[in-house]
Amino acid sequence: MADSSRQQAFAVIFDFDGVIVDSETPEFEAHRQIFASHGLDLTTKEWCACVGLWQSINWFDVLTTRGATTLSRETFLAEKRRIAREVLRMEPLPGIRTLLDDLRARGTPLAVASTSPARWVLPAADALGIRSYFSAIVTGDDVQHRKPAPDVYLLAASRLDVPPTRCVAIEDTRPGLLAAKTAGMQVIVIPHWLTETHDLSEADHRVGSAIELDVDRLRGLAGTSGAAKPNALS
Repeated sequence: MADSSRQQAFAVIFDFDGVIVDSETPEFEAHRQIFASHGLDLTTKEWCACVGLWQSINWFDVLTTRGATTLSRETFLAEKRRIAREVLRMEPLPGIRTLLDDLRARGTPLAVASTSPARWVLPAADALGIRSYFSAIVTGDDVQHRKPAPDVYLLAASRLDVPPTRCVAIEDTRPGLLAAKTAGMQVIVIPHWLTETHDLSEADHRVGSAIELDVDRLRGLAGTSGAAKPNALS
């Protein structure tokens, strides 16, 4: 891409879990049900503290520490996967598909920047029927440091060949917000019900769902000044 065109380009980079698909509710519900089956409570407050981070808490260890000593790790993981599959609704969150259609129709480069592993993100994008929308899909497997480090966002912008300061990130968690801001991007947050208590005050824009977004609003945000200077990949 020529330098002048590159400077005028505008891209949108999406988080995956909690923004494109609600995979956060099934994960919480699976853990909550397992805890409940052992007479233990798992509150949304303690769960919310880890949303957006990769393996920040080992919930099996928490469960056994609280007294569930008869459950093996293998059984725990199998039960968690079973319940999560039952709860998961494999469909894009409200407004996402329409927004993707509009952005693609306008020729906007699109990417995913997720801290989750490729073994989940890529098949899920296929199952949702949206993988072809994205010129780049960056997962936690592609970088040394996951969110809140900026690595996934910087790599996504690099693969799109668009400067980070001309990218708008769409996030739902504080770790994701910090990652995108540190990368030098403008950030829209769509809080998930499990992340409404996160401090999202540093976002440039906040909406209730992607239904409230359109291409012109995103382009206008990409053209604003004041984004942080992008940091190099860690």
